Amino acid sequence: MNSAPERQAPERGGGSAQGNADTLPKLLLRNYRKYGADNVAIREKNMGIWESYTWADYYEIVRALTLAFLDLGLRPGDRVSIIGENKPHVYWFEVAAQAAGAAVVGIFADCTPPEVQHYAGHSGSRFAVCQDQEQVDKFLEIKDKLPELEKIIYWDPKGLWKYHHPDLLSFDRMVEIGRAAAEKNPGLFEECVARTKADDLAVFFYTSGTTGLPKAGMVTHRSLIGMAEGLNEVNNFQENEEYLSFLPIAWIAEQLFVACTLIYAMRANFPEKPETVQQNIREIGPEVVFFGPRLWEGLIRTIQVKMLDSSWLHRLFFNAALKIGYKMADLRMKGLRPGSSQALLFKLAHLLVFRNLRDNLGLRKTRVGYTGGGAVSPDVLRYFLAIGVTVKQLYGSSEVGIVTCHRDDHIKPETCGPPMSAVEIRTSDEGEIIIKTPNLFSGYFKQPEKTAEKVKDGWYYTEDFGHIDKDGQLVVMDRMEDLVTIAGGKKFSPQFCEIRLRFSPFIKDALALGRPDQDFIGALINIDLDNVGHWAETNKIPYTTFTDLSQKPQVIELIRKEIAKINDVLPEHSQIKKFINLHKEFDPDEAEMTRTRKLRRTFVEERFKELLDGIFGETREVEVVSQITYRDGRTGTTKSTITVNQV
Repeated sequence: MNSAPERQAPERGGGSAQGNADTLPKLLLRNYRKYGADNVAIREKNMGIWESYTWADYYEIVRALTLAFLDLGLRPGDRVSIIGENKPHVYWFEVAAQAAGAAVVGIFADCTPPEVQHYAGHSGSRFAVCQDQEQVDKFLEIKDKLPELEKIIYWDPKGLWKYHHPDLLSFDRMVEIGRAAAEKNPGLFEECVARTKADDLAVFFYTSGTTGLPKAGMVTHRSLIGMAEGLNEVNNFQENEEYLSFLPIAWIAEQLFVACTLIYAMRANFPEKPETVQQNIREIGPEVVFFGPRLWEGLIRTIQVKMLDSSWLHRLFFNAALKIGYKMADLRMKGLRPGSSQALLFKLAHLLVFRNLRDNLGLRKTRVGYTGGGAVSPDVLRYFLAIGVTVKQLYGSSEVGIVTCHRDDHIKPETCGPPMSAVEIRTSDEGEIIIKTPNLFSGYFKQPEKTAEKVKDGWYYTEDFGHIDKDGQLVVMDRMEDLVTIAGGKKFSPQFCEIRLRFSPFIKDALALGRPDQDFIGALINIDLDNVGHWAETNKIPYTTFTDLSQKPQVIELIRKEIAKINDVLPEHSQIKKFINLHKEFDPDEAEMTRTRKLRRTFVEERFKELLDGIFGETREVEVVSQITYRDGRTGTTKSTITVNQV
């Protein structure tokens, strides 16, 4: 990088963590003036090497990109779409766009062209920032349908050398334009940053779209920073703490930590690619991590399967240590201190077993882990507490931010924790969770009628069903619309069953279902291909495809036993009596899941109606013809014979 300009004294004032720096660009400028080239702000694993960027580097890149945006005609109030995996460039382009007065629209990297068209078109984005050739191709395919889109900017040039589209622009070219502008007008960037205001729109968050087309929630700098400060009150982030940036930038959770890294000068670390996260996280040793429920569940499945493959002696030691860990976890969840003998046993278990296990998971130094964005089994939180990793459940949404979080001294795994300070939570007469927070979003873009439906007298209506327990902690049961009344008038929560099914090492996903005229619960099961495949190979069971493996009698028996175990912890009326091993995985590209991996329940129930009718009927086998949508838009069909199984 070029040498950093002379640093000025840091801005000070106010009672909050950021002082007078009330927008993300102002926070960057404050950190540059305070730390300059002395502290590393960002690290990225690139081509096998960790590359570091100081706060001075961060500042210089953002300044160049901001001035380039201005030179290209970006105006205050415009929108900039960003699509790609988490890389430093995402942070740089976001803060640069915001410094120019624009709002950022995050798009999930695995979105199809029609989905990208909806996000970029609905938001009226004038600029698109893409990671690589794959993402550029998506925008070029739909460019004619986006009349407001003027430029497509990319940062990874691989495969794009022979592209000569007039609207294409590289990251390097943007930096050249910006540096030339900085030489002509050295103070322009600081002037732009000074003009940003706390109530400027910072980010558009599109809802998951489980009940229709995604809506764009508008969030200001004030709200985003307020959310981060609320989380800090609970967890006390430290300067230079390592944070693993892994979640999609289109999700509120990652945007929350964009703000946290700027407010508290935490160090953001970016893995080389999604496939190397587990390896890279070991090298980083982050103190703070945030994974979705499915990744935490996946880590446990990995441990469980590896232990099944280990020697009897290793299993003996591990199970003994885990038993000690569970006792310690149960004490901690109740807010109790262990006795000296219990503490000594746990220390021994840590030295002999858990220390190496945590190191292999990349969680050796982890001070706090978070999960959110969907329900997680209490067994998952208890399991990680047992091995010495504190994982806290968060609850919130794009519209209200993070509103609850577990406290260190009282983690109740069946809850989402108590409310943050300044957040009020209550339930309606129907049991719907409603929230009042100073960090409320500014409404849905172009849809004031939808905003009015969700916000009444300052209260946000979540459409989630739950209650506040005797300790003041929030219990979220399910979506209001997903609660089912089965025969006998009993209420059934599908999510309550599904999160416990996913705790099995052999079950990746599940759809639990009840019907008003039936007195039992049925389930569609997605087997975990890696773990079940490994189990089949160990037991010398040959198979060819996912479908073939899922319908093997031995695999059906394996899943039957797993469901029987889970039934022991479910209420009697919620126990699963019949199931089908689905012949394919639930797929976001086929609209069966959202990009945050939530099931589109209504769509899935309609799509697999024939199978569900088989579960609740008398048939033993169902013939299915499935249409498959490939990433390039082509479609195909498969035929399968699926068995209906009793538990």
